[in-house]
Amino acid sequence: SDKKHYVCLLPAGGELDLKAAAAHFGVKSLAMEHVADLKSITGYIRGGCSPLAMKKSFETAIDESARGLPYLYVSAGQIGWQLKLSPETLRKAQKMEYAALTRR
Repeated sequence: SDKKHYVCLLPAGGELDLKAAAAHFGVKSLAMEHVADLKSITGYIRGGCSPLAMKKSFETAIDESARGLPYLYVSAGQIGWQLKLSPETLRKAQKMEYAALTRR
């Protein structure tokens, strides 16, 4: 609703709760971007979109289910490439906050 882009990191089987994400970011509503626009917005293609080193810096949140995990995997920017790191390392690198983002 505010014409900005936001990034949400979810567990692999999770489904984004748009209302919860909007509440976290303090906006009225959110909608998913069309996959055809992904590369122009982030610099990455579908299947290789990493929360790190996007074309621009976007406000980012990580699902609270990652809190306390010893490590997680995120895309390294190309299809088939993954990074293994602790949620805290990722959170600090992107200055992101934990939030309830997935539908229960």
